[in-house]
Amino acid sequence: MTARKIIALGAIAVALGAGTAGAQEPTPHDMLLAALWNQRSVEYKGNALTVYALAKIRLEQALADKSWTAAPGEQKGDFANLPPAVILDVDETVLDNSPYEVWLLKNNQVFSIKTWNEFCAAQISRAIPGAVEFTKLADSKGVKVFYITGRGVETEKDTRANMEKLGFPMGGNVDTFLMQGEQKDWGSAKSTRRAAVAKDYRVLLNFGDNFGDFDDRYRLSEAEREKAFEENRERWGREWLVLANPTYGSFESAPFGHDFKKSREDQRKAKWEVLDGWAGPKAQ
Repeated sequence: MTARKIIALGAIAVALGAGTAGAQEPTPHDMLLAALWNQRSVEYKGNALTVYALAKIRLEQALADKSWTAAPGEQKGDFANLPPAVILDVDETVLDNSPYEVWLLKNNQVFSIKTWNEFCAAQISRAIPGAVEFTKLADSKGVKVFYITGRGVETEKDTRANMEKLGFPMGGNVDTFLMQGEQKDWGSAKSTRRAAVAKDYRVLLNFGDNFGDFDDRYRLSEAEREKAFEENRERWGREWLVLANPTYGSFESAPFGHDFKKSREDQRKAKWEVLDGWAGPKAQ
């Protein structure tokens, strides 16, 4: 039996509640192929380099067009002559945290703030291909580089140190790291932090790996997420640039209503049930 068949049969067994995997087989986990793709595939690197190559083109276009903004909901008033800025999410947009995902996978764990903050403190996240080069280019053109991250304010020192070692622009005398919880209204939704940037800068581009990096409606139902996506169709690939991240995000929690109190089995069952599949070959 091939390794692929062993993994497939193990996954089906868990999905159907048919018992645990064999003693020699890792417990089936949704993240296996995603983590493998992030760490080992040239396709992942190629995808990231493609996004950041496009970003260089969009940056020049945005600098030349004073009506251009990547913060349509937050950019108010006469913003044409404000100094330019770009906004980037951190995790899986400029930093590759796949070693943490692999730790979860190999230890059959789920995300927790405690272990996540310990990982951040280790300062071993790697740069996403193309991210350092793009942010340095933007900085060299006088474009302020802001990082709006889901990381908590308690990780700011470690995040800064990690990113400084990798060569990312640090912002000089401007605080360009906008952490979750840093101010009272800076929660997981990012619009209040985008608004803080847009008050003083014209936002040229916005980068992320999760819908929530662009739109606060990321934790709605799948149908509502699709509607919000379509409302902004013209922005994708223009002002809004998305890095691929199959390891985690609101896409995988939408099928179970973002209800993390549900058991892992129920979460997985919900994800299984929303998939569209082929009916199979016709009976002979």
